[in-house]
Amino acid sequence: MQTKAPNPATLLENEKISPWLAAYFEINHLKHLYRQGWLQRGLPPERCESVAEHSFGVAVLACLLAEAYYPDLDILKVLRMALIHDFGEIYAGDFTPDDRITPGEKNQLERESVARIFSKLPQGDEYIQLWEEFESGTSPEAHFIQQVDKFEMVLQASVYEHLGLDTLDEFFDHAREIISTPELKHLLESLERK
Repeated sequence: MQTKAPNPATLLENEKISPWLAAYFEINHLKHLYRQGWLQRGLPPERCESVAEHSFGVAVLACLLAEAYYPDLDILKVLRMALIHDFGEIYAGDFTPDDRITPGEKNQLERESVARIFSKLPQGDEYIQLWEEFESGTSPEAHFIQQVDKFEMVLQASVYEHLGLDTLDEFFDHAREIISTPELKHLLESLERK
């Protein structure tokens, strides 16, 4: 996995610190982990978003879209889920469909990463369960975040295309296959017309 820097948690090895601070240093790694799919498509690292930047985009979009189109969703749950949905990548890495890993292996590695971070926190089980819920898509909020996750990806592809960095039609094709909610489908179609 290509990163901007090593995982900041390594800076604290053998240090006795609060589990909250240790978790922050682990989570901070998402600021250093490039979204590998963009790099694999030839985007230069200096222009490539990090996983943390993507998660921020998902959280902002989720908040705006939930309030506009899905007022019955639990907005706090939506935001918490959006913020932690990629925590599995902290230790597992950002796998793409081009990587030679099965979905089961990917899920297991990400599950171990999430458990490694949250198991040492007093309410960590709650966050582990929330991440599990996102992964399984078992609630309206989880399904919504899964949809927004793909929508944010295609919006970022559009930004890169508008900046002249690449033609990224495959990301639009992938999003079209996954996005099923009428409101997001409509927004995607409107984006594609631009």
